[in-house]
Amino acid sequence: MNSKIQLINKSLLDSTTAQAKTHVRLRMNYNIHSDLNDPVNRMLNALEPGTVIPIHRHLHPYKNESFVILRGELDVLLYDDNGQIERRITLNPEKGNYGMDIPGEVWHSLEVKQAGTMIYEVKHGPFAPIAEEDLILG
Repeated sequence: MNSKIQLINKSLLDSTTAQAKTHVRLRMNYNIHSDLNDPVNRMLNALEPGTVIPIHRHLHPYKNESFVILRGELDVLLYDDNGQIERRITLNPEKGNYGMDIPGEVWHSLEVKQAGTMIYEVKHGPFAPIAEEDLILG
C-alpha cells in the first residue's frame, strides 16, 4: 500500500495563512489530495478578510461542498436564484458553529470576518472550474 499521511497542525495552518496574507486574492489553498483528478478533493483554504468569493453553486457538474472551520470566523451567505441573500450563517469554532454541507444547487458565498480564518473543505472530484452558468457576478 502506497499511502501518504498528511498531518494537519498549527504549523501547516500558519504557513498557508502566511501565503494567503500576501496573495493578491487574500486566500490560499493547500491541497491534501495528490491529484486534481482524485475522486474526492480535500483541501485547506486559508481566507483573509477582503477576499472575494463570488456567488456560486456547484450544479454543473453537481457537487456537494462540505467544510469545517478550523479557526477564525466567516459568514456563509445563501442566496435565491436572483442573487438576493436569503440567509446568513456565522461559523466560528469558539462559538459552536463548526461547518456546513451545502448541496450543489444552493447559491452561496463566504464573507471572512477574522484574519487567519481556515477551513477544511471536501468536494467530489475531479476538480472542475465553476461553470459560467453557476456564477452570479456582481
